[in-house]
Amino acid sequence: RRGLITEDERYGRVISIWTKTRESLTEVLMANLDRFNPIYMMAHSGARGNVGQISQLAGMRGLMADPTGRIIDLPIKANFREGLTVLEYFISTHGARKGLADTALKTADSGYLTRRLVDVSQDVIVREEDCGTEMGIEVEEIKDGSEIIEELYDRLVGRFAQEDIRHPERDEILVSRNQLIDEDLASEITQAGINIIKIRSVLTCRSRFGVCVKCYGRNMATGRIVDIGEAVGIIAAQSIGEPGTQLTMRTFHTGGVAGDDITQGLPRVEELFEARKPKGLALISEIDGTVEIRETRNKREIKITPQYGEPRLYNVPYGARLKFSNGDYIEAGTELTEGSVNPHDLLKVKGARGAQVYLLQEVQRVYRFQGVDINDKHIEVIIRQMLKKVKVDDAGDSDLLPGGLVDTFEFDEVNRKVMEQGGEPATAKPVLLGITKASLATDSFLSAASFQETTRVLTEAAIKGRVDPLLGLKENVIIGKLIPAGTGMSRYRNILIKADEYEGEEVQEKLGEESPESPSKAVDNP
Repeated sequence: RRGLITEDERYGRVISIWTKTRESLTEVLMANLDRFNPIYMMAHSGARGNVGQISQLAGMRGLMADPTGRIIDLPIKANFREGLTVLEYFISTHGARKGLADTALKTADSGYLTRRLVDVSQDVIVREEDCGTEMGIEVEEIKDGSEIIEELYDRLVGRFAQEDIRHPERDEILVSRNQLIDEDLASEITQAGINIIKIRSVLTCRSRFGVCVKCYGRNMATGRIVDIGEAVGIIAAQSIGEPGTQLTMRTFHTGGVAGDDITQGLPRVEELFEARKPKGLALISEIDGTVEIRETRNKREIKITPQYGEPRLYNVPYGARLKFSNGDYIEAGTELTEGSVNPHDLLKVKGARGAQVYLLQEVQRVYRFQGVDINDKHIEVIIRQMLKKVKVDDAGDSDLLPGGLVDTFEFDEVNRKVMEQGGEPATAKPVLLGITKASLATDSFLSAASFQETTRVLTEAAIKGRVDPLLGLKENVIIGKLIPAGTGMSRYRNILIKADEYEGEEVQEKLGEESPESPSKAVDNP
């Protein structure tokens, strides 16, 4: 029967059969485990271990990768309880060695990612109660095909509602505008069958520096509404960076599947935050329209016909898997083939909001796939920093330079002044900067110089005569000032804390008993 399919196809099918077998076995195993089984409880509480490890103990070990990362098509059918044969044990050693080598490399990579994240977000501090924005983001459960990656409930808890949320049948208001959604309210919303909710988010916050309480919501560390002065940027960076060591380093080579490697784990997170062009690029549609797939002898084309206007043609690379069939209606920015989307292309087609949603969902997908739960708001803080700048197209009657990068709020302010004087406003396009570029493009030259490329940053700052507004944490630490976060914020500086009189007298008496010296001998503070 040889020669019916190619070696690559056979290999691909064998891998997929064994992967499905292991998944089915895992499902049966988990279904039969008692809910109070100690191992089950350990994995489900999130304390240690996961379903994959339970499956290796009592299901089957499954497929292993060789030192090059290629999956060996001979699986380990035994589990640890049954014990491994000599060959199975030998195949396992590849994985064990790779695990140790990866851990050593991963620690350094993860640490560097954390450093970049801290640098880009260190000036994001909660600075006011309410920025007064009318905007918010619509959230729904994050899905990958039919698999739910993050449920709506998890996305709602600890956030403020942007608009009144009504029960679809009873027409009563479940949550009022600007009300905090707690666990009970989130359950009520999901049970009412509402699928899309508009919430306040740091992505739409209009605070000029930092963010506001209403757009951030609950502080995940305390479980209470966030306080003004909380350094939420640092919290976000560490919440994303710390579990980085738990993500895989591996790029899977699944031979003959979709013709390209899928980047996963830490390298994928880095690819997203640095806004790089991804490996295994997916084609995206630039217009809304109906799909028509044309196959000729040597190439495949996708034709998208809009309701009005010219149709668009896309050449499909050989071996790429299509995500649609003939006659489907799709929206602009939809993936036509499998793979990862270039976020810069998405920004052009769907605007800033489309790029923000994509980055958030992709980062969540990587972490949740590894069993790490990170709250959306931490990722949103970083994405907000990546999309802070706009590129000036036409300066109009303003003093801005065409092609220059300007802060979004500064751009709006300049335009407002120009329009008040009856002038022509400037036009600009949003720009997506990777976290390294965004850190270097900050208003603070001290923060940028302490990060990377010190000489270049300092010479540029000197030539341009730049002034550092000292709004972030790093720049204040560098010059030895109190940081503008926590009690170091100007609003908390002059607060005098008074104990009531009775307490004060009691303390005085105690001090008198303990110390034989009279108060007059106490040294005055200069």
